Amino acid sequence: MTNNSNSVFHIDYTSEFKRNLRALAKKYRHIRADIQPLINQLQTGTLIGNQVKGSIYTLFKSRAKNSDIKKGKSSGYRLIYWQKTSHHLILVTIYSKLDQSDISAQKIQRIIKNFSQVVQDAPGV
Repeated sequence: MTNNSNSVFHIDYTSEFKRNLRALAKKYRHIRADIQPLINQLQTGTLIGNQVKGSIYTLFKSRAKNSDIKKGKSSGYRLIYWQKTSHHLILVTIYSKLDQSDISAQKIQRIIKNFSQVVQDAPGV
């Protein structure tokens, strides 16, 4: 799915995403390099992955190859992101398909609620 405008998206990261990325990086050394092309695509306005149905948020689930296991995208990473506005994305969470089969809608909503609360409570916002 492609956004028709040529503008750049602003991307933020939830604390859950950062925490999961750090934990996965201990096990998979190349995770940052594996997901960087995906993040670059998102910054250019290309919405990739499948939209998650049944949520009050505009969520997408995208797959990225895990180069540390050599099994392709199906056994790679899952990155969940939220299109908050037409030019603002939030990377909600990331997990390895080998370590976790799926994530519940309730957990995603909790992560977003916590993120929104932290942003709302931040000074100068």
